[in-house]
Amino acid sequence: MKNTTLCYLEQNGQYLMLHRIKKENDENHDKWIGIGGKFEDKESPEDCMLREFVEETGYTITDYRYRGIVTFVSDLYPTEYMHLFHATGYTGTPIECDEGELAWVDKAFVRGLSLWEGDKIFLDLLDQDIPFFSLKLVYQGDQLVQAVLNGKVL
Repeated sequence: MKNTTLCYLEQNGQYLMLHRIKKENDENHDKWIGIGGKFEDKESPEDCMLREFVEETGYTITDYRYRGIVTFVSDLYPTEYMHLFHATGYTGTPIECDEGELAWVDKAFVRGLSLWEGDKIFLDLLDQDIPFFSLKLVYQGDQLVQAVLNGKVL
């Protein structure tokens, strides 16, 4: 089981997205996702998100909300608890990311990218400004087979 963070930085109707194309043996290979990564020892969800954001983008997040926890269950990978954040403020100068290509993408076009199917669900929850939520996503291979929001099957 692993703990990770994922943060969607929003500005001017766009999200900063990462196209995962550079890393070897990447379970997110060729997918578009927000910015995040695995917890290090003694980190809180906020610590991890802030550190990963600087490491992958060069940006320091200055305004954010912890929006929910997403439990990924898969027949291929260990269970993952992903702590989801939405950010609207940042400072800094962009750097090249060693995991993929960073791009600002209009929110209206994000769902047309190569995303995990379950990502569309939590992106909708972010857009609807749903209060803190728990979302369980069950995958068989790349196929989403079940989604459970706050204990209710979707």
